[in-house]
Amino acid sequence: MVLNPVISKLSGKLVVLASSSPRRLEILRNAGLRFEVVPSWFKETLDKRLFKAPHEYAVETAKQKALEVARRMPIKHLKTPDMVIGADTIVTVDGMILEKPVDKQDAYRMLSSLSGKEHSVFTGVAIVLCHEKDDDEVDYQLIDFYEETKVKFADLSQDMLWEYINSGEPMDKAGGYGIQALGGMLVEYVHGDFLNVVGFPLNHFCKQLDMMYNHCSFINPEKTESVYDSHSTPILIEQKDTSTSIPKPSSPSASPLHKVKKKDRESEANINSLSKQDAGEIKLHNSETAILRSREGAVTDHSEPQKGDLELIYELMDGFKASKALFTASKFCLFDVLHKKPGLDAEQIAQEIEASVKGTETLLEACVSLGLLKTRDTRRPKPGFENADVASCFLRSDSRFSLNAYILHCNDTLWPVFSHLESAVREGTSQRGKVKASTEICQEAKLRFMHAMHSSAKVAAAAVATAFDLSSYKTACDVGGCTGAFAYELTKTHPDLSVAVLDLPAVVEMSGPFQRQHADKRVTFKAGDFLKDELPKADLYILVRILHDLSDEKLHILLRRISDACTPGCGLLLSEIFLDENRSGPSRGLLQALSMSEGKQRSAAEYSRLLKGHGFITAQVKHTNNLLDAMLCTKA
Repeated sequence: MVLNPVISKLSGKLVVLASSSPRRLEILRNAGLRFEVVPSWFKETLDKRLFKAPHEYAVETAKQKALEVARRMPIKHLKTPDMVIGADTIVTVDGMILEKPVDKQDAYRMLSSLSGKEHSVFTGVAIVLCHEKDDDEVDYQLIDFYEETKVKFADLSQDMLWEYINSGEPMDKAGGYGIQALGGMLVEYVHGDFLNVVGFPLNHFCKQLDMMYNHCSFINPEKTESVYDSHSTPILIEQKDTSTSIPKPSSPSASPLHKVKKKDRESEANINSLSKQDAGEIKLHNSETAILRSREGAVTDHSEPQKGDLELIYELMDGFKASKALFTASKFCLFDVLHKKPGLDAEQIAQEIEASVKGTETLLEACVSLGLLKTRDTRRPKPGFENADVASCFLRSDSRFSLNAYILHCNDTLWPVFSHLESAVREGTSQRGKVKASTEICQEAKLRFMHAMHSSAKVAAAAVATAFDLSSYKTACDVGGCTGAFAYELTKTHPDLSVAVLDLPAVVEMSGPFQRQHADKRVTFKAGDFLKDELPKADLYILVRILHDLSDEKLHILLRRISDACTPGCGLLLSEIFLDENRSGPSRGLLQALSMSEGKQRSAAEYSRLLKGHGFITAQVKHTNNLLDAMLCTKA
């Protein structure tokens, strides 16, 4: 595809997406781009009235998002990206700009205004290139552009609109619909780039990279900042800025990025002609087919291997080595040692962890290459080592968001299970039985498992607890809540809420250390089997990482029992890894499915349909960009 000739030029560079949109992540990852996600903190409060055209508003918002991340990362993240990509998608109809609805009524207002009409979807994109200088200053180059796609809605009945709104899908989508999922049923036709409506104009983006790296000489890493405004009109400005704050422009032309000098118009004509050549009408009989066509049309066979593709394959082949390096370092308490005694050299660390000097030195260097450790005093004959920020946050056993216990669980339990993956795939069954024969099953092992679940739950708990406004609920039941990690986070976030944690008697008996650690009287524990015993009465029932592990039979038994316990208006808070609608990601959920448990990983829409069958209407869906996503439903 168009991206392949430039992917090698991005290899080894730190490319950052200043967006948490799962749609943009999927589109760019499917294109083969490797990047990190750093959501922008820019408040999207630009005054729409100050912009002459809708696309100017989208472009300016994208620009401010990308620049905020580009300027923040060297200071807050202690690393300077090579490229930051920002994007903003809006829908316009009858002169109005529609962004994400704030509630169901707002979603109804938006969708009603689109019914039976053709509207425009604009995505503004900004690419910021960062150049670090010898004096620790950073020069920024900026390229921005936009894409417009025309979409026509069918005439929609009120019942159809509310059925779609109650699915929860509109709540985080510009214009209140997702064309790649259930929203595709609302659409009669599309003129232009389908992926632009999904959230990112991949074709236009690829052509921009091709222009930047293969056909243009305007990129100057020394002193110029390059800008494409509007539909990719190339302009040049001079810019040097190391501030971390972004001034809000009083008007679209007031930003310091718009002091311009016009360049040759020929490239604009070339880009416009390419856009027209590739533009077309997609009749949406099946939105998933449209996505596949748009991807297949962008793929080209290459007789020579592409460097980016080759690196991806090698990264996958070596992935188990990286995992085992992390597991081994955690097993040796390496990150705890360096937290207490930062700056130790390899020989000193070897003494601390009681390992060979050669083995320790090799492990340390591997952890540095993985970004888990940093070296310091490199001019010394024996350089010292210290934890990287990510290790201080997640890998120390005593940090608030420590994943240490879960990492050890992965090493001791999941690693042996996945070593039988070939048999699991061939048989379609879990291989835990083969591992149990050689694994000690005792009270201590069960307690280690609970610590593992508690450590991973703590990391996701805050994001799920703050995903929705739960102030209308006073009592909750955390079904299968194990150590109460989510319950404690919920009461911290919602002080008026009391939570009963329901789990098996053996689990409740061993949860004493976790209860004493928090000592919150609003959280109580009840012993029982949620498939057999009476459920505590509550206004809100909570299911965190429960449904994906249950067989269809057990799943329906549990949901039927919860439904029977609920009165109309009761809530159900579901938290799982939500797969994409076409089951292409996220890979974490799909790889977990390889354990071949009796359950199934699902998308948000699949969970929504499942719950609807038991009388629950999805009110909101939240992709948290944490370990787990969340869905809030109400009993009809």
